[in-house]
Amino acid sequence: MFRGMEVYGRVEPGFEPVREAFEANFAERGDVGAAFCLYVGGRPVVDIWAGISDRKTGQEWGEETLTLVYSTTKGATTICAHMLAERGLLDLDAPVSAYWPEFAQAGKQAVTVRHLLSHRAGLPTLEPRLPAERALAWDPAVEALAAQAPMWEPGAQHGYHAMTFGWLVGEVIRRVTSRTVGQVLADEVSGPLGLDLWIGLPEAEERRVCRLIAADPPVMLDDPAPEQRERFLAMADPGSLLTRALDPTEPPLNFNRREVHAAELPAANGIATARALAKLYAATIGEVDGHRLLTAQTVESACVEQSSGPDTVLVLPNRFGSGFLLPSPFSPLMGPRSFGHSGAGGSLAFADPDPQVGFAYVMNRMQQNLAADPRPAALIQSVRFVLS
Repeated sequence: MFRGMEVYGRVEPGFEPVREAFEANFAERGDVGAAFCLYVGGRPVVDIWAGISDRKTGQEWGEETLTLVYSTTKGATTICAHMLAERGLLDLDAPVSAYWPEFAQAGKQAVTVRHLLSHRAGLPTLEPRLPAERALAWDPAVEALAAQAPMWEPGAQHGYHAMTFGWLVGEVIRRVTSRTVGQVLADEVSGPLGLDLWIGLPEAEERRVCRLIAADPPVMLDDPAPEQRERFLAMADPGSLLTRALDPTEPPLNFNRREVHAAELPAANGIATARALAKLYAATIGEVDGHRLLTAQTVESACVEQSSGPDTVLVLPNRFGSGFLLPSPFSPLMGPRSFGHSGAGGSLAFADPDPQVGFAYVMNRMQQNLAADPRPAALIQSVRFVLS
């Protein structure tokens, strides 16, 4: 154990190696506070947490501690979009302007909803940056994106829409349903499944949110691969497309602040427990507590590769289906059919339909990793070992 740290929760017999990997994340990989949950076959087999939720106060991480999970949020937003498509309310191959007429400005008439989901729309940042308070208000951000010209021919290449994904996909969902993504998530997903998962956190839940610890500045490797060197330089350049995509507001958003938690940023400010995220993904591939979110056919269609190879924004190669991150050397999930999403700093949630796994890891100690974060990677390895 690490400095007297105690791991709380439950681990079914046979899954002890997963708990050991979780403990090693504290002893060897820098975790301060974290939680992990694993569903197999529609039921939880590991549900554990440990450490400190607020390093300033010394508050311990508890069973009900919530975490802001950055881009892991995109998976929940994507699930909402596919639920609407499954019901015939949304055609992913239709022009965005069919639902959002104002979007047809500046040469975007042919941009489809699937382009938005697969990071191919050419709108990876706001040009120019918006004041932070206006971006949090929603309408100024979507109005700016509707008027903005794409940075590349839509569909011709892909580049990670780190923040704009949420406004773009979220506005389509709002036009289709007359509800925000946060409302759709609450009504159609979190409510029926009993999930501690929000996009737009109610004030009554704020006391449960852990305090994020910023990552140390990235360190250049002695002999980095060319693409890693290029990404490192982009991260250090405030004018690079990568930096502008990650921080499209002025000043940059502070994700520890209440006003950011209260707003709806469907790309980046989901707040949840690991238990909620694991159950969410388990319910995409099977029935959980009488609910299933997506059919097998919808999952298969959503996971058809849409984008792969070098990412114009992130520089490193990656793979996307229609909204979901797919396995690649830089995002090693589990099996070849696994799908989900990671978040800045290290959070990760996904499903793997072959072993019927719903997996989620959340934490407060952010890390800068040019490839896969070693903490969820160690947990994935331990799950593979147990299930092999």
